[in-house]
Amino acid sequence: MEFKYEGQKYTIERYPSSNHKSLKAWSAVDEYFLNYLKEKNISFKNPIIYNDRFGFLTTILAQFNPNIIINFKSQEKALYMNLKNHAIKPDSIIKSSPLQKLEACYDLALIKIPKSIELFRLQLNQLKQAINKNTIVICGFMTKYFSPQMLSVANDYFEQCEQCKAWKKSRLLVLRKKRKVEQQEPINKITYSKTKEFKQYYGVFSAKKIDQASLFFTEYMEVRLGHNKILDLGSGNGILAYAALTIKPNAHIHLLDDSALAIASSKMNLDPKKTSFHYNDSLNDFKNNTFDLIISNPPFHFGHETNIDISIHLFKEVKRCLKKGGSFQLVTSNHLNLKTHLQKLFHRITIIAQNDKFVIYNCN
Repeated sequence: MEFKYEGQKYTIERYPSSNHKSLKAWSAVDEYFLNYLKEKNISFKNPIIYNDRFGFLTTILAQFNPNIIINFKSQEKALYMNLKNHAIKPDSIIKSSPLQKLEACYDLALIKIPKSIELFRLQLNQLKQAINKNTIVICGFMTKYFSPQMLSVANDYFEQCEQCKAWKKSRLLVLRKKRKVEQQEPINKITYSKTKEFKQYYGVFSAKKIDQASLFFTEYMEVRLGHNKILDLGSGNGILAYAALTIKPNAHIHLLDDSALAIASSKMNLDPKKTSFHYNDSLNDFKNNTFDLIISNPPFHFGHETNIDISIHLFKEVKRCLKKGGSFQLVTSNHLNLKTHLQKLFHRITIIAQNDKFVIYNCN
């Protein structure tokens, strides 16, 4: 889809791609950012950008050598794809991780407020170390996703919080004059059992308690004698991998997640001698017939979107990576009806357990 800005045409694509043709690689929030900078004649030399999921803002503002905070491997791939499509050299931009200490001082920050308010807090906590009294921080969101917590978190870090008028069902918050706030450790501690406490960074799925689907899965997971090499796909904080190792302590388990914060969290919760960690959105690093067992609580939320396209693509890779006679076990919400898609890939699908909310499938 084409976008015009200051006489130039941009064609920004989504990665991963989606079968939903109505989904764009940018929103009215992104356009509002650009319009506001132009209308207010805001000059800047050193911008930092948060939650630019497909690289829309980074591509258009590449001439200013922006620093983009990369939360996801798929986000990084989308960014490089769109930079390449517009003949922009990768070294035109700077990449940083969400847990990295920022060394430079930025005069402008653009933040698309994420679905997770805790992630918003983590991002402001990182940003406050790299801005001065003159830095302008512009936050954007679609009005239908507004939460009073957005203002509460913004006011914790800044003295001034100006709300702009709504435009195309989007709104901006302009933050100025950072407060003196003590550095926080952006980690939640979640009780799993009497002997195990999980740690995870703000913004990782299921922030305050163990996800109910995952908890249900841990009760009925079938890890057998021959399951020596296991993959936890979409591993989050590592709860499923931990449960598998509890059943079969001598197994070696691989954890894979698209989220940098999820992988960093799981590293705090599992024994590194028995585990390997993979920050990726695909199984491309694994050879055919690699795993005896693959377990998953597959993603179906993509930011504010509900989208099972990503999970369906992963299922195809799962089939390739399973050994002959291997098992793919997953938990899912009943309403998603994933069995229809699994039947196209696997010969046999059985139900391990089911309740009024979730179902656990075994696929061979």
